[in-house]
Amino acid sequence: MAGYPLGSIDRDKDRYPCCIVWTPIPFLTWLFPIIGHMGIALSNGVIRDFAGPYFVSEDNMAFGRPTKYLQLTPTLAKGGIEGWDVAITKASEVYKGRMHNLCMDNCHSHVATALELMEYDNGRWNMVKLAFLLAFRGKYVNFFGFIKTWLPFVIILGVIIIFVFFTR
Repeated sequence: MAGYPLGSIDRDKDRYPCCIVWTPIPFLTWLFPIIGHMGIALSNGVIRDFAGPYFVSEDNMAFGRPTKYLQLTPTLAKGGIEGWDVAITKASEVYKGRMHNLCMDNCHSHVATALELMEYDNGRWNMVKLAFLLAFRGKYVNFFGFIKTWLPFVIILGVIIIFVFFTR
C-alpha cells in the first residue's frame, strides 16, 4: 500500500492498520466457518469491535485475537486516512448506544456503518457483503489462524460422516 504513510501490519502486537479483522466465534464458526466476529482498525492499527450491548471494545476483540484480516486502501475513503479514522470513531460512538443483535445489528453492522460513513470505495456496505469479502479475500494471520477457523468444522464434519456411513 505505497503512496501514503501507513504503518505496516504487526501480527505479534495485533496491529492491523486500515484493516477489517475477523476471528472465529466458538460453536457458531465451528458449524458455519464463514460466520465469525469482525472488527475494524484505525490507521494506527488499533482495533475497534462492537463486542456486546452498548459496548465497543478497543484492542481487545470479544472472541480473541484476529485470525484473518483484509487491509483496505484508506485513500478510497472520503478524507483519506483522516476520514478513515473519523468514520470509525463515529461508528463506534453510534454503536456504544445500540443493543447487540446477533442477526440484525452486530459487529458486521458496526464495520459496515464505518465504511458507509467514510463512503469507502463508493460502495454500499452490509454484513453479508463483508462476510463474503473476508471469506474470499481475507488473509489468515498465520497457519494457526487457519487451523483455529477450520479444524473444529472438519472434526464435526468427520464425526457426522462417520456416524452416517459407518453406523448402519
